[in-house]
Amino acid sequence: MQTTVQGNAALINTLSKLCPPEGVRHTADQYGNAQHWFELSSPMLLVSAAAALKDAEARLSLITGYARNSAPDSAEKPAAACYHFVLDGVIYNLTATLTREEPYVPTITSYFVNADWHEREMMELVGITVSNQPNPTRLFLNAELDPGVLKEYVPLSVMMNGACSKDLWEHILGSKEGGH
Repeated sequence: MQTTVQGNAALINTLSKLCPPEGVRHTADQYGNAQHWFELSSPMLLVSAAAALKDAEARLSLITGYARNSAPDSAEKPAAACYHFVLDGVIYNLTATLTREEPYVPTITSYFVNADWHEREMMELVGITVSNQPNPTRLFLNAELDPGVLKEYVPLSVMMNGACSKDLWEHILGSKEGGH
């Protein structure tokens, strides 16, 4: 059975060109809602992708920044940012994976004004650097705290896995008592 890929064919083609062949996937949930996944070849290609999405009149829904807990000398990628866009009921997800050579993502606020909040939140809570962010001020945390400080106490994976509040607080308090 052949599956028909839903979505804007020209946009899918444009975004696919910004990715290695293995970096493009097309999925649908149990209700048939289409999602497209694009792993960009370089974080710098995010600007080209944002321009294409803006031209297609997509809407930026969310940016998910996440850091991976690995040793500084590890070969593992240190962090990534996934940008979620919606166009005609179809979700387009673009992931920019940071590397030692490219340790930041460029701002996309010139294309999507609402990216400002998401980028600032990502810088503050996860510690991902956004180059040329026009308003890099803090949203929530005291300026004396290091960017991305929360990932040291509560890894995103712990929060996202639905850890109960007792386990979560024990983890936080244990980190503080252990001198972290």
